[in-house]
Amino acid sequence: MPYDTVRGTDPAVADALAGERERQNDTLAMIASENHVSEAVMEAQSSELTN
Repeated sequence: MPYDTVRGTDPAVADALAGERERQNDTLAMIASENHVSEAVMEAQSSELTN
């Protein structure tokens, strides 16, 4: 399950993250400046490279 580590610390934050991911996957934002990164970019940003 996504966000297992976060869920162990703060279930409410994990739920918010999961809800936002679902919202972004299920809706179309019609804002020209809107930018959505790929799963690979999100994974890399939450890796050891952020330390």
